[in-house]
Amino acid sequence: MAFMYAFIMEREALMALASGAAVTPEDEAELGAVEPARVMRVVAQHSVAQPVESAVTLRGRTEAARRVQVRAETSGLVVSEPLPRGSEVAAGDPLCELSGGVRSAQLAEARARLAEAEVNLNAAERLSDEGFASQTRVLSARAATQSAQAAVDAAVEELARLVMHAPFDGILESDTAEMGSLLQPGAVCATLIKLDPIRLVGFVSERQVDRLEIGALAGGRLASGREVMGNVSFISRAADPETRTFRVEVTVANEDNAIREGQSAEMLIQSEGEVGHLLPGSALTLADDGVLGIRAVDDAGRVTFLPATMLRDAAEGIWLGGLPDVVDAIVVGQEFVREGVEVEVTWRGNAPEGRE
Repeated sequence: MAFMYAFIMEREALMALASGAAVTPEDEAELGAVEPARVMRVVAQHSVAQPVESAVTLRGRTEAARRVQVRAETSGLVVSEPLPRGSEVAAGDPLCELSGGVRSAQLAEARARLAEAEVNLNAAERLSDEGFASQTRVLSARAATQSAQAAVDAAVEELARLVMHAPFDGILESDTAEMGSLLQPGAVCATLIKLDPIRLVGFVSERQVDRLEIGALAGGRLASGREVMGNVSFISRAADPETRTFRVEVTVANEDNAIREGQSAEMLIQSEGEVGHLLPGSALTLADDGVLGIRAVDDAGRVTFLPATMLRDAAEGIWLGGLPDVVDAIVVGQEFVREGVEVEVTWRGNAPEGRE
């Protein structure tokens, strides 16, 4: 700049100097009047660290707390009227009933054999006490009685399998089996779900999973706009082998069953708070080695680079961690200065004490 000034404004003096002509004191004074390079000006913001309400945000879905397919344990024709899907049932309510067929007769036969075996056992014991029967006969009669009792129990259990009951309070997700249909062992009678409480299910990354804990307060916003509150009830110990994320479940009350299974949900889970600085996003920059951070002004008025980590976004800017408790961050002009350069600072907001 000095050369350009001298070349343009003091061209005659420079030409005289180049030709060997004498330079007058007046010319030297004019050449020496070239202004030196000015100090770079930047805008800085004084910031003091403050607590940050940190939370982990996840996207997930709603999921029923319990789901079961009630299946037949024996074969038979359905003789009960079907219940429509959406019906609310209580634990123990009958869902499907099968025809008994010859099972009642089999139970009667088993009970008759048990009565006969008990008579034989009593006779054998009396004869044994009087010395007219061996102990072996008594043991054989007792074994026959126990076998007959087992047959009775099996027949009673077989009859109990004819009626399939609801294992818990819930809602039928499917119609129960139609009357007249033949069910084989393992065939589905009905699908039952329990929606109170309901679960919000999401997946958290490896970097954030250590910030969560069981019982932490969590909020959820459904796609319909409804907001709910609950607590973290489960954090997986094993990552998904494909996504390397961990399953997280939040339990939410759903007394009116208004929240349905499979709805999209955005979860905000409370985590341990941190300390950080709220600065404009434009303050972020990269060092020569690619490290993310900010450029700040030290007490001597020179530029220094400070590595930083992003904590969370906010409407006013971004929260940065890993910085000193007090920092004077350059928010305008940080890309045009380098570390160690002296700068002239214009303060945004309140200037630090003694540096106005």
